[in-house]
Amino acid sequence: MSNTSTNNLSRKNLQQLLAAVGSKPTEDTTQIEATEYDWHQPRHFNSTELKRLDDFTKETAAILAKKFTDLCHSNFDVTIASTTQHFANEFLRQISENKKGDYYLAFGPDQNHLCGVVSIPSQTATLLVTQLLGDSESQEGPDKTLSQLEESLLFDIGTTFVGTLSGCYNDYDFQAVGSIVKDRLPLELQGTEEFCRITFNIKTADSENSCEAQLLIFCETLDPIAGKSAQITGGFSTEDISNAIVDRLQEMPVSVTAQLGSAMLTLEEAISLRPCDILLLDKGIDEPVELIVEGRTLFQGRAAKSAGKYAVVITKLCDT
Repeated sequence: MSNTSTNNLSRKNLQQLLAAVGSKPTEDTTQIEATEYDWHQPRHFNSTELKRLDDFTKETAAILAKKFTDLCHSNFDVTIASTTQHFANEFLRQISENKKGDYYLAFGPDQNHLCGVVSIPSQTATLLVTQLLGDSESQEGPDKTLSQLEESLLFDIGTTFVGTLSGCYNDYDFQAVGSIVKDRLPLELQGTEEFCRITFNIKTADSENSCEAQLLIFCETLDPIAGKSAQITGGFSTEDISNAIVDRLQEMPVSVTAQLGSAMLTLEEAISLRPCDILLLDKGIDEPVELIVEGRTLFQGRAAKSAGKYAVVITKLCDT
């Protein structure tokens, strides 16, 4: 690379060089479909357990619709939009970055054992309070500031969520704790706690417009409903501890590097590199790509592309 005439090959010279070694530019049209996996999301519940939770939340939504109908003297339709799992730091970040005027009400068996919050967006709060007051329509926009009377009514609405959840869940006697707060979660969190977010779609029977409200509950609180095996009290066996450690390790993110090859250069050669220079690697074009995980080569594969991005199809598990 210290030789300028060798380093700065023209495009024509490059084509001649490639032709001389029998290599022609080809386009890899292989499309590899990959399943998306977000390492930042917890996996506390598996698909079977989430199905049980889905059945429970649908029952909760149906009862909630009846309670709203009785409370507001207007027919309500409540359905489940989604049930998802998250780490607490996601909620803390969203609240910190997006001041949307959401309202929160903590709940649990008592003040010292809080296990979740009711989350009511400003638009939903305005709709429900308006219905509860019997007004045909709100006199202000959807993000208006609630009066003290309206906040007390919103507290009643929040306790309706809590009471419905408690009535459907025999293992816990939930109650609302504290008062309605705005723009902050009324829980002290470290950020690593696992939450289940149950999102409800709410609308009156004579309206096409709907709004949302959410229940944010510690995942472990819902273990009995999901059919997740309870931990044995009175201590844990060595196997239990080992399995717990393995489960946590499997959730940890790791760095994966795809390496086509490498080259050894002198410092002079490295600093003399320029655009359009050719750097020959130590592997042939038909040799596999190495996948390196935390400094160790664990897999081999072949280069491909998927959804407009580079990809690697794993072909071999390396001996470790």
